[in-house]
Amino acid sequence: MAAIKRFGVCNMIEASIAAVPGLIVSFLILAALIAAPTVLVAKARDKPWPLRTALAVYLAGILAVTLLPGDAGLQSWQCDTGAPTHLFTSASSLLNIALFVPGALLAVPLFKRPVTVAAAFGALSGAVEIAQSAGHLGRSCSVTDLAANATGALLGTLAGALWIYRRRQSQGRPLRDLAWGMSLGALAVLAIGGVFDSRIERVNIVAIDDQKRALAESAVQADEWITTAARGVFGSDTQVRETETNKDGNRLQITATTDHGTISGTWPAKTLESAWSSDTRGDAGSLNKNEVTAAAAQFAHKWFPQNVAGSDPRVRSIGDGPTMAYTVVYRRYAEKVMMPMRLDLTVTTTGRVIGFAARTVDDPVLPRVTVDKAKAQALAKAATGLPSESALLLAQQVKGEWRPVWLVGSGKQDIAIDAATGERIAGKR
Repeated sequence: MAAIKRFGVCNMIEASIAAVPGLIVSFLILAALIAAPTVLVAKARDKPWPLRTALAVYLAGILAVTLLPGDAGLQSWQCDTGAPTHLFTSASSLLNIALFVPGALLAVPLFKRPVTVAAAFGALSGAVEIAQSAGHLGRSCSVTDLAANATGALLGTLAGALWIYRRRQSQGRPLRDLAWGMSLGALAVLAIGGVFDSRIERVNIVAIDDQKRALAESAVQADEWITTAARGVFGSDTQVRETETNKDGNRLQITATTDHGTISGTWPAKTLESAWSSDTRGDAGSLNKNEVTAAAAQFAHKWFPQNVAGSDPRVRSIGDGPTMAYTVVYRRYAEKVMMPMRLDLTVTTTGRVIGFAARTVDDPVLPRVTVDKAKAQALAKAATGLPSESALLLAQQVKGEWRPVWLVGSGKQDIAIDAATGERIAGKR
């Protein structure tokens, strides 16, 4: 098991290096540019140079690993703020922890101020994440990375403090170290927190990935459902050629193109919305009007039980002669108001359903109707000066609210009147 984990970490390291083109070359150049003056300054001041140079090379590595452009990441000024739930089990988090251990481990023996060192590297981690978020670097700002880096800095600080303790080295001035460290830590928290609150857009990658997986699984289920529906509508020998799925809020709009026609519906509600056969010609059948109505009712009860319940069919013929077909229209009324549900079927004289259009909507609760037909027509005439030719009372959504509405037509202009208040509804022509 340990070998497997080491293998996974090695793969993660290789993938991280591959994700940042030119990482090694950039690191070597930065290390040379930073290390050389560090050595010169240390020797000029007659200070030990190896530890200072090692810390300088480490900082060059931090800059190369975290700030060189890559090929991944969120959009500018975005940050993954999902909770770091796998801090010590994720290979990526373990690498980020390991990334900040050496720097703190080197800095504590050098400066003899462990609290200040821990605060400084914690601030460095926050600055790195903000830089990754602000710049177009192809890198990902992440609270998990911030927590992992800070954890690494703390572990490195503890290891460095243990090192100087065991070597009996002086820790300098502990109280001053504590004051400086606490002040630096508080300032870093305020500055980094202020930038996060004011500039950075929070996203949750885990939640987004879960939604994508759920959407993909839902799309597969929707494909299976629409395929079953297509074969039920067009015949068991129907072959689906392609499906098109579009996300509409919390639902999927799916359309299947088959060798017998097209059919569409919504998932996960499993409501069919429309279908049309590729063979739109009427059939030379022997069914009369009543028999066609019965065939339509059987189809409607099977596929649209919510639409059929409490509604009455109206039937009219299309064309004439041996290939005549019928349109069977289902509408439901509540207190003489036509509800938004609808179902229109086109059926041939053999009982074959050429196509349908459906809208499955629960009957809304409406205000009481106080304006009768005559008053609605009078209000429409007063608004337009034209006599009305028709008036229909139906439920409509007005500014997101279901209302009873008189739709009054004059032949030239339609006027919508709120049947509860008598007010004209703007926007209707």
